[in-house]
Amino acid sequence: MPVAASAIYFLNLRGDVLINRTYRDDVGGNMVDAFRTHIMQTKELGNCPVRQIGGCSFVYMRISNVYIVIVVSSNANVACGFKFVVEAVALFKSYFGGAFDEDAIKNNFVLIYELLDEIMDFGYPQNLSPEILKLYITQEGVRSPFSSKPKDKPVPNATLQVTGAVGWRREGLSYKKNEVFLDIVESVNLLMSSKGNVLRCDVTGKVLMKCFLSGMPDLKLGLNDKLGLEKESEMKSRPAKSGKTIELDDVTFHQCVNLTRFNSEKTVSFVPPDGEFELMKYRITEGVNLPFRVLPTIKELGRTRMEVNVKVKSVFGAKMFALGVVVKIPVPKQTAKTNFQVTTGRAKYNPSIDCLDKKFPGQTESTLSAEIELISTMGEKKSWTRPPIQMEFQVPMFTASGLRVRFLKVWEKSGYNTVEWVRYITKAGSYEIRC
Repeated sequence: MPVAASAIYFLNLRGDVLINRTYRDDVGGNMVDAFRTHIMQTKELGNCPVRQIGGCSFVYMRISNVYIVIVVSSNANVACGFKFVVEAVALFKSYFGGAFDEDAIKNNFVLIYELLDEIMDFGYPQNLSPEILKLYITQEGVRSPFSSKPKDKPVPNATLQVTGAVGWRREGLSYKKNEVFLDIVESVNLLMSSKGNVLRCDVTGKVLMKCFLSGMPDLKLGLNDKLGLEKESEMKSRPAKSGKTIELDDVTFHQCVNLTRFNSEKTVSFVPPDGEFELMKYRITEGVNLPFRVLPTIKELGRTRMEVNVKVKSVFGAKMFALGVVVKIPVPKQTAKTNFQVTTGRAKYNPSIDCLDKKFPGQTESTLSAEIELISTMGEKKSWTRPPIQMEFQVPMFTASGLRVRFLKVWEKSGYNTVEWVRYITKAGSYEIRC
């Protein structure tokens, strides 16, 4: 069920009520005293963000020097409550010039009360979009002197924006050049054994878009995902084209995506917001194409010497290249001196993080050989735990999942021409190799 909040309180770090709004009469006005006595004064704020006292639940979060507390008397959706708090703070910041703290609340009492009446009705969250609310709540907040954000201009057709189905895009947009930029950004998470066996691997990705389109365009995006290709071949009554298909897991979409059409046709159709936004997120657990393979060999020669040999090979295509490649090889804390040789790139010893940094261009195989001298200590008898080797990299025009854009169609009633740009980027998430 939704939040069904009985009241919301804004407290400072001393527990004083800065502002509050009661939505239901099923809780008493002294509930904030119970929160202050049983939670704030007992120093239990950091233990759990949800507490139950006297038949009521307190869902609270600290933002800057302000505690936002939601009081509910029923079994409410806590995740929805936290989502409401985050969205409400983003709304307040958009009115206050990017600042949200005790001073911003004291300087904007009237505006906050007006917003609290709009964003929650009888304890149920309503529209929290700054773009929509600013169409009919035009009062400007007291902005922070450090804010450099420009003031938003009022937009016509407020009633249509609030009651219509497309609340994330205003009418009347016009550009001399209509362009769409689409980025598929993936992060590879890997745990590999010292012998090159993959122990754990997955890819988290997101589709980022930046649209500069006139009017109210309708976009359709086709990917090489398995469900979409199978549905397309079924609708056209012909076998699916051969090629790699991707099974997407844990897919989440921006609110602009037409979910009804996606469920029936398995294509991503949407009226995009103006500017930059995140269209969708996904995860891949099978068929991951690793951009790099690392084979380490570490030998401990007594208590004062070590030999390290690490071979790194790029697996992606020869016409591609990697940027910002860093290989962090752990060494013991008692390292005194290092001597190393590299076939390509450069290497250095970084004592602040106890590792060797190795950088080299992509599409190559590189080897680092190092001799490490250690300080002999009498009291330290524990063996070195050998933390994993870590990698950082960025590979343009490569996707570890194999995801590709099959088509990106733009339709608008005026029939103007558009320019579409597509880019792929793969980065290292948690890319670790055991020594």
